[in-house]
Amino acid sequence: MGHAGRFRLMIAVASLELLVGILLLVKAATLFPVERTATGPAPDISDEVAQHPVRSIVNSARKIAENLITPPQIEGPDVERVEPRSPLGDLGLATRPKPSMPKDWQETPLYRPVATSSAGFDSMGRKLFISGTQSVEADRVCLFHDSAWPCGQRARAAFNNWIRGRALNCFVPPAVDRFPVAATCRLGKQDVGAWLVSNGWALALPSGIYGKAEATARTAEMGIFGPP
Repeated sequence: MGHAGRFRLMIAVASLELLVGILLLVKAATLFPVERTATGPAPDISDEVAQHPVRSIVNSARKIAENLITPPQIEGPDVERVEPRSPLGDLGLATRPKPSMPKDWQETPLYRPVATSSAGFDSMGRKLFISGTQSVEADRVCLFHDSAWPCGQRARAAFNNWIRGRALNCFVPPAVDRFPVAATCRLGKQDVGAWLVSNGWALALPSGIYGKAEATARTAEMGIFGPP
């Protein structure tokens, strides 16, 4: 076979290989179709996002394997708000505010106080009652396990013995005003009202700040809630 014959044979083989390649490409296109996406401009969804941001995010997300994975239902503007749960204890609660006093009332030391009741006293020409408390009546008789005893007199005596010979610091009006007042007092660093109520020698007013102190005294059977 001459050179011309071999050259024609090579061209025939190359043409046959090219034809086989084209047929394979056509067959692959039919077996694995390619999804073509539109090349036009993307739709403007800014208005939809501004009006319904949550709904737009959910709708614009690409969904994969819908028959296997179900996206969670996200509520948009119809979310219901519930009240916060109650605190687990009183540890993190703010302390109860102290009773406010008029601006012209000043903390004044009162010397040689004398108890006139279980929550009242006279000192330096003033007559005061401990704010937030209620005195036990002087003629009150208390019962403890069928035992009666004069708890009113005992309560006044307990208060008088505690303050005798000491000075109380109380918020009182100016010296020209000597009318009886309910004042907040302390003996050293001890709140007088808290001491009286927690020891059971005075009662807490319903609107006062010593309710828990009275409950403690009742539970512990202190003062008028206990034995003679």
